[in-house]
Amino acid sequence: MIEPEKSKLTLGFIPLTDSAPLIVAKELGFFSQWGLDVTLQKQNSWATLRDKLHAGLLDAAQMLAPMPLASTLGLGCVPTPVITPLVLSLNGNAITLSEKLHQEVVRENKINHLTLPMAAYLLQQVIERRKEQLRPKLQFATVFPYSCHFYQLRDWLASAGVTDKDVDIITVPPVNMVTYLQSGEIDGCCVGGPWNAKAVRAGIGLTALTSFDIWQDSPEKVLGLLESWYKVNPNTVLALTAALKQACNWLESIPNRFEAARLLSSEHYLDAPVDVIAPSLIGSCLTHIRMPPRAIPSYNQFSKSQNGSINVPEHVRGEWLISQMTNAGQLVGVEIPANLVKRVFRPDIYQQMRLALEDQQVQFFRRSG
Repeated sequence: MIEPEKSKLTLGFIPLTDSAPLIVAKELGFFSQWGLDVTLQKQNSWATLRDKLHAGLLDAAQMLAPMPLASTLGLGCVPTPVITPLVLSLNGNAITLSEKLHQEVVRENKINHLTLPMAAYLLQQVIERRKEQLRPKLQFATVFPYSCHFYQLRDWLASAGVTDKDVDIITVPPVNMVTYLQSGEIDGCCVGGPWNAKAVRAGIGLTALTSFDIWQDSPEKVLGLLESWYKVNPNTVLALTAALKQACNWLESIPNRFEAARLLSSEHYLDAPVDVIAPSLIGSCLTHIRMPPRAIPSYNQFSKSQNGSINVPEHVRGEWLISQMTNAGQLVGVEIPANLVKRVFRPDIYQQMRLALEDQQVQFFRRSG
């Protein structure tokens, strides 16, 4: 059994459906099985979560997949080496249009209804009409500059030749997206669940497509922690990673996901109704208050995909994220160390954890036998 150097931990998370592994590990006792006494601390924005992790106010955190790379490079912050020993989830995001923009797209394209997933070229008529009328550009929001949300939105728009000359993209915390859509401060957003579903249930938005429609099985959330903290607490990191891996495995079962939705709905976590949390967990994308949902079986993935386990922080995933950051123009003039991805994405820690899990299972069967 692993003996953690530090047992009392504070982990940061953002209230999102794919924070499920942290909440399940806490509520079902996986952390305590590994000798950890974990406090989950809800954060309002990704920038706040990052800054608290860097300052040592959080021991570890749920992070957007590109964030450890951005932190280590010092993008938008003081360079702070952050590593990830575990991929927590794939997919999970969606692009939702305000009801006003939805109707504008239908009207300007002279169609009766949208076919989903929506093609980005349908925005072109809206953009041109706004230019003719000297109206403001469309304004979209994503949750953080160094996020798959930002890169997915850019890729979708670029598929129709739409650039930042045609639309503005701003940053809004996930929990504020629905309010911004309702007030008209933004025309659309790319955000994770349950906020797209909440906009649909409230009748103020149309979910045009999911991140799975843009990129299939891309890394979304990871476990992030300071490299310096790992060096002092290697066994603690193994225990933490093992508990979260158990939670990810537990989330593979659809019946378990209904229970997860109930846990997530608590005011301590997402503080949202089960009917906006559960759909994506069971592979259903709510589209519009007057339209049927879409079946997206891979909407949220926590443990397995067609290619096997998703939780290994493979170097190829880090390299791919670097390519997305490059395409977005975020690495111009930035010196990229040759060992950057190997330093940040740590499959070696994952493999140590896997051996510890196997050893625990062997010990369990010996005691049972």
